[in-house]
Amino acid sequence: MEAPRCWLRLLDQTKLPDVEEYVDCDRVDQIVDAIQRLVVRGAPALGAVGALGVAVAMREGERDRWDRDRLDREVLRIRDARPTAVNLAVGVDRVKPLIDAGVDAVVAEALVHVAEDDWANRRLSALGADWILRTVGHRPVRVLTRCNTGSLATTSWGTGLGLVRELYVRGALGLVYVDETRPLLQGSRLTSWELTQDGIEHVVQVDGAAASTILRGLADVAIVGADRIADNGDTANKIGSVGIALACADAGIPFVVAAPSTTVDPATASGEGIEIEMRPPAEVVTFAGSATAPAGSRGFNPAFDITPARLIDAIVTEFGVVEPDALTSMRDHITARVSSASS
Repeated sequence: MEAPRCWLRLLDQTKLPDVEEYVDCDRVDQIVDAIQRLVVRGAPALGAVGALGVAVAMREGERDRWDRDRLDREVLRIRDARPTAVNLAVGVDRVKPLIDAGVDAVVAEALVHVAEDDWANRRLSALGADWILRTVGHRPVRVLTRCNTGSLATTSWGTGLGLVRELYVRGALGLVYVDETRPLLQGSRLTSWELTQDGIEHVVQVDGAAASTILRGLADVAIVGADRIADNGDTANKIGSVGIALACADAGIPFVVAAPSTTVDPATASGEGIEIEMRPPAEVVTFAGSATAPAGSRGFNPAFDITPARLIDAIVTEFGVVEPDALTSMRDHITARVSSASS
């Protein structure tokens, strides 16, 4: 008897905001393709897809009679589909020890992972809003943000955009400046779409305007997410984030990183150890299939950059707010918070 099918249904974020279309994946090839094409993206969302993707791989292996070595290789393909975001590997690694217990055990643990991410998002949003309101000292708070860090990038609420939502719920949010954000205009297509759904006032600006907006005094805080946070607090986020941090430092406004603790990678000592994903050069020199640069021009298309901890005013996780000036290590900070919560 053929093994029952097990699949992931993913909202195709490459089609938003114009079309709401879903992609069903019941094979590893489809999952890897969806991750690499940014059908699904955002560090916490990738963690959930990684965990649930292991179950899909197991069912495919049963149908096609893979041996264990083949299954392990296919699971590794999912784990390594995008190199910068650590959450993808965290999700896979969390459920992989349960493979011998069967698909149901893997799915159950993956769903626990999803529920924990939802809780972490909401908790860090509340803690981050508290810190920002204490630090900025006035309302409404005008926010600049880059990329998409809302429900599309997580399992429900959002990290950086979740914090923006929390300020809005409290009646403390002013205008939101949304950077259009390469690659694939994830700010103008996705963040603007989410803010529109929530009725939050915002404007979309070109990436090159971010520093000027900050230096002109039009924003009170910059809030971004993270795809990996090194043990020393250096942070990988969407390309252009380090420029925002430099502008914030010059203007004297806070630069805040919001991410669940699963984004912290204690095994990576500093940002120097974080691999930067390179996207296809064609994304830079073409648009909608038409050339935007002379024939023969080559594109340089890093998807992320590294913001040094010294330029970050606050890193917010569900375990609290750490100000990198006082940081010994992210590992020690989170361990101390967990110990305190359990005692």
